[in-house]
Amino acid sequence: MMAETGYGEITTPQTLADAVAAMAGGAVPIAGATWLLRAPLRHEVLPERLMSLRGLADLQVLTIGPRQALLGAMLTHDALAGALVGHPDLAGLATAAGASANPGIRRTATLGGNIGTRGFAASDLVPALLAADATVILATGQGLQSLPLAQHLAGRGDAGLIVRVEVARSPRRAAHARLPMRKAGDYPCAIVSVSADLSSGRIKDIRIAVGAVEATARRWTSLEERLTGTTLDPALAEAAARQLTGDFSARDAVDAPGWYRLSVLPVLLRRAFTQLEV
Repeated sequence: MMAETGYGEITTPQTLADAVAAMAGGAVPIAGATWLLRAPLRHEVLPERLMSLRGLADLQVLTIGPRQALLGAMLTHDALAGALVGHPDLAGLATAAGASANPGIRRTATLGGNIGTRGFAASDLVPALLAADATVILATGQGLQSLPLAQHLAGRGDAGLIVRVEVARSPRRAAHARLPMRKAGDYPCAIVSVSADLSSGRIKDIRIAVGAVEATARRWTSLEERLTGTTLDPALAEAAARQLTGDFSARDAVDAPGWYRLSVLPVLLRRAFTQLEV
């Protein structure tokens, strides 16, 4: 189905195959469209062809099983936050979804849009998903394709349509800390997400992801190595982080300069570790 709006031509596919074909024809997928609506403020040219994803049931899945969580691309932040409550290994993602931006955005913005939007460095969900070692399922002309999230971010928008995210369940604990800026619409200038196996009394298999500091969120692997085998000590973690902030080339932007983003990272890590203690 086609429609004409002030934003251009909009098609509404009813199957994944139709959606993939529309993308091949130049249609740009939209979900909550919160990023698109602010395009004029960024002086961006609006796409001529858009594709609404509202009719695709495959993108609405929500299953929190004992071994795996399946999270559809069309789930809103509010829906995610509510569904993930009470699961320690998914607590970082629950916090990220429930604290992002503002209530109006959380009721509209989607998981897939948060992952797929280019040029959005302050995504809360992306670092939380990196810490959860999430996998992205994409619809392509060759069928469904599975990619680790980090690999998808490296070529964002080029591989296919985001269908869902899959997260393996485990007896881990996760946490998410952010520093929002009022002048940036309550988006964070720095984010730290952590997930770790603490069952032995020592930190094992820790994953630390940093968002909003660079153009794309990524794992802080040197800090993961430094903290592996230590006890859960927020002060020790903060001290280690201060020695390793040089791993990042922080971006300067209207919300905060790069040096400030780096300066708050150790504090955010301490806050995340304090959450893990609870």
